[in-house]
Amino acid sequence: MSNPQQLRYSKEHEWLSAAEDGVSTVGITEFAANALGDVVFAQLPEVGATVAAGETCGELESTKSVSDLYSPVSGEVTEINQDVVDDPSLVNTAPYEGGWLFKVRVSDAPDDLLSADEYATLSGN
Repeated sequence: MSNPQQLRYSKEHEWLSAAEDGVSTVGITEFAANALGDVVFAQLPEVGATVAAGETCGELESTKSVSDLYSPVSGEVTEINQDVVDDPSLVNTAPYEGGWLFKVRVSDAPDDLLSADEYATLSGN
């Protein structure tokens, strides 16, 4: 498993892209997607909702379990990935590309987001 170097990672296994015009993209890591198993349902935050760093903002349901989705940053949700809502398996097949979950206009980013190498150490891969 490789974690893209340009992303930042949370200890809850979400990834965050660098902000473009103040907006970052959020998804879950390949490690988390593999641990979940086949994702069959995605409940994402609503566009316009305010999310807080480290707080739950949705759920991913797999054939194994239901897992909370945490926001790695605070801000306003600007877009959700309707493709994932329609086909949740994208989280498993393309976690860093087509399987992204939502975009957020970042108002505050915590200092404890991890680099790709730090995340690899945390997740053991």
